[in-house]
Amino acid sequence: MSLKQKIKNALPPGFKKAIGPMLKKRYWNKDYDQALKKFSDLFYKERLQAEQSIPSVDVEQRHIQNCKVILNRATLLSLLPKNAVCAEIGVDKGEFSEQILAATTPAKLHLIDVWGDPGRYHDGLKLQIEEKFKNQIQAKTIEINLGYSTDVLANMPDAYFDWVYLDTDHSYKTTAQELKLLNRKLKPAGIICGHDYIMGNWVGGIRYGVMEAVHEFCVKENWELIYITINKNEMPSFAIKRIVSENCKNLL
Repeated sequence: MSLKQKIKNALPPGFKKAIGPMLKKRYWNKDYDQALKKFSDLFYKERLQAEQSIPSVDVEQRHIQNCKVILNRATLLSLLPKNAVCAEIGVDKGEFSEQILAATTPAKLHLIDVWGDPGRYHDGLKLQIEEKFKNQIQAKTIEINLGYSTDVLANMPDAYFDWVYLDTDHSYKTTAQELKLLNRKLKPAGIICGHDYIMGNWVGGIRYGVMEAVHEFCVKENWELIYITINKNEMPSFAIKRIVSENCKNLL
């Protein structure tokens, strides 16, 4: 592999702005400049393709008219039903699971994840989760569900959950599939919450699709946003529920 190709493959996002001018003064030459331009062009095209691959659906006033801006995830948990059947979908080390237990005292908490799957989490994490929550597992307050979110949810009973919290890969495709399944798996008054209600990860240079998937789902399935968190020290969370007509509210 040529030096130019190595440079082209190795340059991270933001390289030109961050250290390009410094290197140009001392070491830069025409070949490096051309390699950098090619990299920048390729990077732009990839980002543009990612952006164009995500559908954009505008919500209407009816989808946000009851929405409240709240401080953080802890506040969100305080507003969710207690003694409920719920799920955390995307658990990682179980830190938020502990908060769910303390704040909502669930009757049943499903922890759904693919611990140990290559490329996602290190081996042994599921065992750590089982050890951390061994008392709750023995008491059947917590149930561990190993597998991809869409596979696990597909096998859950319909109209089963009171609420769920989504925190998986944050892509449009996965989030849209999860929401489609959860439309059947939630009770009529159920609430779907989730993390990373934001366009992407600035530091990592990753485009998310959670916002677009949520908005599309609300418009297609007649759901509404009820909570959005705003604390800048954590990624925003959302909560949605079905829009219910006045005539049907007394039936829930």
